[in-house]
Amino acid sequence: MPDGKTNSTATRTIGRGPHPVMVLHGWLGSSGAWESVIPHLDGDQFRYAFPDFRGYGARRSEPGEHTLAEAAADVLTVADSLGWDRFSIVGHSMGGTVMQRVLADAPDRVRALLGISPVPAGGVAFDDETRTVFSGAADDPDLRRAIIDLTTGNRLTGTWLDAMTRHSVENSDRRAFADYLLAWAGTDFHREIEGNPVPIKIIAGEHDPALGAATIHATFEQWYPACDLEVLAGVGHYAMDEAPVALATAMETFLRAH
Repeated sequence: MPDGKTNSTATRTIGRGPHPVMVLHGWLGSSGAWESVIPHLDGDQFRYAFPDFRGYGARRSEPGEHTLAEAAADVLTVADSLGWDRFSIVGHSMGGTVMQRVLADAPDRVRALLGISPVPAGGVAFDDETRTVFSGAADDPDLRRAIIDLTTGNRLTGTWLDAMTRHSVENSDRRAFADYLLAWAGTDFHREIEGNPVPIKIIAGEHDPALGAATIHATFEQWYPACDLEVLAGVGHYAMDEAPVALATAMETFLRAH
C-alpha cells in the first residue's frame, strides 16, 4: 500500500482507495498508536489518514489551545489538504470525542463514524480518586501506566504497559496532555449531535471498565438512532494493540457498508 505525508500537516496516509477515512488517536497515544493495525488495512478500497493532534507525535512542538473545537477544525484542515469533501472518521478514546465534534461542526462532510472505546459527547464524570490519578498523569509516567493497566482490566504484561507508557511520554507535550484531559472529560455537547442519523458503529472492549458496553448503552445508543455496538472479546481499551486483526476486520466490515 502506498503511503505518504501531506506537506502542510505531516499526516501519514495509507492506501489509494475511493473511500477516505480519517483515523484519530487517543489521549495516551499518537498517530503511531495505529502501527499494529496498518498492515491489515485494505488500501485498494480505502485511503486512510492518521493525523496527530496538536502537542502529539509529529506535532508535539506545535502550539495550540488543545480544545475539541481546535482539534475538529484541524481534522477538517487535513481533509481539505487531501481534497476530501466527505469522509468517514475512526476515533479511539479521546479521538472518539473529536470525531463527534467534527460531526457537530460539519455534519455534511461526515460519511460515517466508527468509535473504538470512544469518549461520549457528554464527557466523563470522575470520582475524586480517579480525577486525581488522571490529573496527575501529565507529570507522572507511573500514573499513565496505572491508567493503561486499569483500562485494560489489570490483565496484560508489564512489558507492554511499559512500552505504552513510554510511547505516551515520548509523543505528547505535557501542557497539551493536561489541556486535552479537561477538553474531553469536561465537555458536554451531546445535544448538538443527539438524533443525528449518521451511520455509527461503536467497538467496545470486553475488559474496558470505563468505556465498555454499559457506557455505550447509556450514551451513544441513546443519542444516535443508527448506532450499532460490537463488543470485542478478550480486549480492553486498546483494541489496536490487543487485537489488531480483529479490529481491522470489524472496522472495514462496517466501512464497506457505508
